[in-house]
Amino acid sequence: MILIVVKMTVRPEYTEKWLDLVEDFTQATRDEPGNLFFEWSRSVDNPNQFVLVEGFASREAGDAHVNSAHFKTAMDDMAEAIATTPQIISTEAPGNGWSAMAELTPRNL
Repeated sequence: MILIVVKMTVRPEYTEKWLDLVEDFTQATRDEPGNLFFEWSRSVDNPNQFVLVEGFASREAGDAHVNSAHFKTAMDDMAEAIATTPQIISTEAPGNGWSAMAELTPRNL
């Protein structure tokens, strides 16, 4: 699996509308056959920063993603809204998605 984590710091005037701005991109990516997950979170330390965690089944699926029309459109749309160049981690990871965490389970109450 290809695992990608991206930190995006957006301009303050785009913070509250960021998820709306990336909604079409998010849905189109989730619909890609090789996409395993594509999830946005907001930083608890910086209200203007969003973290994107994405997984693709293979290098080919990741390549198809970055060569898609919706990716190119999104990069253009996001360029106006970001405050800094995003930071990224992209690596191959074992497995094919999320696994259960062994160290923590819910208590029976």
